[in-house]
Amino acid sequence: MQINGRNISQAHPPFIVAEMSANHNGKIEDAFRIIDMAKYCGADAVKLQTYRPDTITLDMNTPDFIIEEGLYAGMSLFDLYNLAQTPWEWHQPLFEYALSQNITIFSSPFDNTAVDLLEDLNSPAYKIASFEAIDLPLIKYVAKTKKPLIISTGIANFEEIQEAIEVAKENGCKELAILHCVSSYPAPSSDYNLKTLLDMRDKFRILVGLSDHTTDNITAISSIALGASIVEKHVTLDKLGGGPDDSFSLDSNDLKKLCLELKIAWESLGKVDYEVKSSEKANIKFRRSLYYVKNIESGQIITKEHIRSVRPGYGLAPKNLENIIGKKVIKSCTKGSPVLASNFSKN
Repeated sequence: MQINGRNISQAHPPFIVAEMSANHNGKIEDAFRIIDMAKYCGADAVKLQTYRPDTITLDMNTPDFIIEEGLYAGMSLFDLYNLAQTPWEWHQPLFEYALSQNITIFSSPFDNTAVDLLEDLNSPAYKIASFEAIDLPLIKYVAKTKKPLIISTGIANFEEIQEAIEVAKENGCKELAILHCVSSYPAPSSDYNLKTLLDMRDKFRILVGLSDHTTDNITAISSIALGASIVEKHVTLDKLGGGPDDSFSLDSNDLKKLCLELKIAWESLGKVDYEVKSSEKANIKFRRSLYYVKNIESGQIITKEHIRSVRPGYGLAPKNLENIIGKKVIKSCTKGSPVLASNFSKN
């Protein structure tokens, strides 16, 4: 996959997405500041969410439309999304500002009109949110843009993920990734079952990544060792800002640390390599080797009393110990000198 010229694969550092979500808290100035923060901290992209409350739900107060548990308990879906939306008139200035700051910006559309808006802004990619992963008509509509597509898989089961992938591919999507996700806010790390990343990669044979809703960075960093090439995290200017997503989002310090440590984790994977590393070479001398522990005269036979395996490593390797016992030294050797092949006869 490639987004705005940035290659995304296991052969490249993880693609880090800073999810703005509702953390602008209704202020476009804060949305600009989040873009600045993401750029400063080293994220590759900022992601928005594109919807209107009336395109994502109904303005109803019946039990079906009232949130019963969690951070938003007691609110109607309409009131929540009205509070959390990124107004459509903000999208163009935010896209233009991100471009001026040389950071990628894209969005999650929640209906076809959102896709149309984002196409007018030449969005370089699209993200399907977890709750929309079963909205196959929406995936079909997005796939027809031929843009790179990322699908979050929270709540979706294996068959639903497979259907989403098939619909995307059948409708023209050539660059596709799926993000393992747990759709609770915040999510306990114990629910993430990161081994699923390996299975997703093997079963679906496409790029995989992680949408992380935990409150720290440990799960995200761990995902790199299991094949994640994309990591998405909610970000905020202030965890105590009072917005819908602030409490489980990363502030500037946490995001900067995450960006650094994700890249370190990726670098540490390296390649299969059993050779001595350049950083180790100076320490080879501290390996064990065979040394004389008592003086021995020329012509004497070496016994176990004469040599031991000790540090440093200037003598013969310890594996030679049994073969050397019983050999005759051809010159005198003193206690504390290394055992060398030139010390004794070959017979």
